[in-house]
Parts: sequence; structure tokens; C-alpha cells
Amino acid sequence: MLDLLADKWSALILGALEDGPMRFGEIRTRLDGISPKVLTAALRRLERHELLTRTVIPAVPLHVEYELTELGQDACVPLAALRTWVETNLPRFVAPAPLGA
Repeated sequence: MLDLLADKWSALILGALEDGPMRFGEIRTRLDGISPKVLTAALRRLERHELLTRTVIPAVPLHVEYELTELGQDACVPLAALRTWVETNLPRFVAPAPLGA
């Protein structure tokens, strides 16, 4: 579970879904830089671990919404604290020295 939650994209997807259900395209827009393939894999992994649900909405065309489960909402609590810590301490981070320096 730690490996799942420590994954950059998984943590960002969970954070995006804190605001409520979203469609695939909305998540992709919110997470600038994620490819459709990586997003699909991460969503499937989170669904498999019951951190989110995938609901197919019968419309023309069909669309799918993703929403946090209770377990996913619980996981967002420590992730939000970590996000806050990073944002607060960002000025204190030192850039790593280049390799070979």
C-alpha cells in the first residue's frame, strides 16, 4: 500500500478527486504532464486497491466517472498533510549537486 500511495501520479490523482467525482479528461487536464496510458494504469491500480470507484454513466456517448471510496478519502488525509509540508518547506529544499561535481 505504501508503494501505491508513494507513487507520484497515484497521490496526485487522489488529491484531484478530493474535490468530487471527475471524468478521465478532467483528471488528465488537472494533472498536466500525465499521458493517457499512465493515467489509465494508475486509475486501474487505484480501483483494484479500492481507493476509487469507476462508474460508467449510460449516455450517448458513454462516459466514465471516477470517485474516491471511503478508503480513498481516508488516504487523502496524510497525503494532504504531506502536500502541505512540501509546499511550506519548498524554499528550504536545496537543489542536488550535479553528478560528477
